[in-house]
Amino acid sequence: MALILFNKPYGVLCQFSGERTGPPRPTLAAFIDRPGFYPAGRLDLDSEGLLLLTDDGRLQARIADPRFKTPKTYLVQVEGDPDEAALDALRRGVRLKDGMTLPAEAEQINDPALWPRDPPVRFRKTVPDCWLRLTIREGRNRQVRRMTAAVGLPTLRLVRWRIGDWTLDGIEPGQWRNAQTPAGDAI
Repeated sequence: MALILFNKPYGVLCQFSGERTGPPRPTLAAFIDRPGFYPAGRLDLDSEGLLLLTDDGRLQARIADPRFKTPKTYLVQVEGDPDEAALDALRRGVRLKDGMTLPAEAEQINDPALWPRDPPVRFRKTVPDCWLRLTIREGRNRQVRRMTAAVGLPTLRLVRWRIGDWTLDGIEPGQWRNAQTPAGDAI
C-alpha cells in the first residue's frame, strides 16, 4: 500500500488519460509516472492543491467516500467581504440544489503565502476580495464553490490544503512526494 501527495496545478485534469473531446489538457500522467496509482477523490480543472493518489483500492475508498467524513481544508479566495452572517451560514450548513451541506469550519484569514496562479486571478479595483479557510467533511461536486456562492461570496481561487492529516506543506505545484499511510507505514 502506497500513497502519493501531489500538488495539482490549475488546469490539470484529475485523470491519467486525456478527454476525447475538446482541446487537449494536461493530465496527471504529465507529472506522475507510477503505474497502478489512482486519485482518491478529485479536484476540478480550475481548482489547485492537494490530491492524494494510492495503489490500494480500500484506502482510495476510505479517503474519498463521504461516509467516512474525512475533513478537507481549502484556502478560498472569494469576491466580496464576508460578514459574520455569511460565515455563520457556512458554519451551520448551506442549502444547495442537492440539499443541505453538513456544517463547515469557516474563518476569514490573511492572504496566504501561495505560489502565483497561471493564469492569474482577475483583479478589479472596485470589488474587494479576501481569503477564507473552509473545512468540509463531504465531497459533493463543486461543493466549496457552490457554498461560497450561496452566501454571496463567489470563489475566485480554490486551493485544497489538507485532507485528513496530510497537507500540501512543502510541495510545489506539479510536484509530489511519497507519504505515510493511515496505519503509519512509511512508503
